[in-house]
Amino acid sequence: MLEEILTKQVKAIVKDLYGIEVEDKMIQLQKTRPEFEGNITLVVFPFVKAARKAPAVVAEEIGQRLQSGLVSKYNAVQGFLNLTIASDFWLSQLDAIAKDDNYGLLPKRNQLMMVEYSSPNTNKPLHLGHVRNNLLGYSIAQIQKACGWRVVKTNIVNDRGIHICKSMLAWKLFGNGETPESTGKKGDHLIGDYYVRFDKEYKAQVAELMSKGLDEDAAKAQAPLMQEAQAMLLQWEQGDPEVRQLWAQMNGWVYAGFDETYKTMGVDFDKIYYESQTYLEGKSEVEKGLASGAFYRREDGSVWADLTSNGLDEKLLLRKDGTSVYMTQDIGTAKIRFQDYPIDKMVYVVGNEQEYHFQVLSILLDRLGFPFGKELVHFSYGMVELPNGKMKSREGTVVDADDLMAKMIEDAREISKDKVNTLPDITEAEANEIARKVGLGALKYFILKVDPRKNMLFNPAESIDFNGNTGPFIQYTYARIQSILRKFKVESLKLKEVDKFNSLELEVESLNEKETQLIQRLAEYPNIVKQAGEDFSPAVIANYAYALACDFNSFYHDYSILNEENEAVRAMRIQLSGVVAKVLEKAMSLLGIEMPERM
Repeated sequence: MLEEILTKQVKAIVKDLYGIEVEDKMIQLQKTRPEFEGNITLVVFPFVKAARKAPAVVAEEIGQRLQSGLVSKYNAVQGFLNLTIASDFWLSQLDAIAKDDNYGLLPKRNQLMMVEYSSPNTNKPLHLGHVRNNLLGYSIAQIQKACGWRVVKTNIVNDRGIHICKSMLAWKLFGNGETPESTGKKGDHLIGDYYVRFDKEYKAQVAELMSKGLDEDAAKAQAPLMQEAQAMLLQWEQGDPEVRQLWAQMNGWVYAGFDETYKTMGVDFDKIYYESQTYLEGKSEVEKGLASGAFYRREDGSVWADLTSNGLDEKLLLRKDGTSVYMTQDIGTAKIRFQDYPIDKMVYVVGNEQEYHFQVLSILLDRLGFPFGKELVHFSYGMVELPNGKMKSREGTVVDADDLMAKMIEDAREISKDKVNTLPDITEAEANEIARKVGLGALKYFILKVDPRKNMLFNPAESIDFNGNTGPFIQYTYARIQSILRKFKVESLKLKEVDKFNSLELEVESLNEKETQLIQRLAEYPNIVKQAGEDFSPAVIANYAYALACDFNSFYHDYSILNEENEAVRAMRIQLSGVVAKVLEKAMSLLGIEMPERM
């Protein structure tokens, strides 16, 4: 690595010139600003005091010593030493990257990270909020694999609770035996319709009770539908055969629908946990905590944790009727996971509205004596907002994930129709596959390019633009390079020069500024992967891919590749183009984005 070589050289020069030993962290190297000549800049201010000289003088003295085979020239601007790195070094970097099939992958570590994402409820289909969650979770897992972690991707399905009973009850009362087969609807969509139906009928009951003189809270509590749903939840926890049979049937419909959505989205899981299988373990741990004095029982029979000593409030763990809450389930799930896997780091990909929940979960697990309690990581991300406000699933005002993905693919098909139709021998199947990759690539990139901790406004039209910081722009750059490489191979076959290109030692005397800029950008990729892993930020990868695509297009605009007359330069530019495509594909794969060979 360039930084490592320069750091070693600067340390030796500073010791020789000024008699001081400096630590690596004192050697500050950064990319040279565009308005100055150079590739990399050394900040010399840390050495000024020991040298007892002006910053510009120190920079000049170090620059003179550095100028050698690696540094072809330098310029000093106050306390900044701008270094121009020799073309030979960049060419050697390009060659090394081209030969490294695992370029960008960091050394493997013998540690396991579990990443939980998705966490759907079985009373409704996945929506836009779930899309951001799934894309972030999958990308984080891919990035951490590239950073050397062993990764287990998990999903906790919230398949029990009052919200599930609302859908079940509405279907039982108003469904007339409808099934996915009889309606032609995906199972998760069918069940979601009944969740909305419950809310509609429930609101009507509340309004009627309020018209008879009850206040809103009393009306909500006394509404017959809500009372029936709560009774059904109690029956479920008591193992009522009829309720359990209906629950299993309806959840089966939903799981089939979820699987279809996940497949289209391109995400998967190594292990799926179900709340129905973990909540009893959680209840058992709460009972142990009650016996040990970690929790307490109120007069109405409910169980609580007093967190005031932690600067928080009190947290309900078991309702007065003995039924569980989400926190109970999460305690049980955490215990089972750490029994199943030797987890070194547990990461929950959950929206920022749940920050308090995971703060409490960490404290409770610690109180219960689990050593992993303090080590849990809540990857807190912002919400996806719409131009007309937030989504409300119980009212049916959501952006459905299936509809969104289908619309993105259709939009990609329409927008790219003119381009795709010009491709030779294009089949309908290939055109459809290109539309799928471009449409989903546009959706994924638009969501992942944003700092995950920020709220974002989703704009489908902006996401699918072939210009600007978009997925289709990067995909088109990749496809353009593939076209160049295909054309080169055809021409080379005609001239019988393939072997010559692959084996001939060609000397390139110097690189132009844009070639150097491209190779320097390529050389940054391993550090970009490392940074993305440390920050848990797919946005770092996305914006790197965009910068690399911009650099290539700028180079492509100014310089010929296939028509370059100098044989050595032509060979180098073809190799450079191929390496850019290779790194673009690697980076975009970490975002779960597929790259079309033709567009």
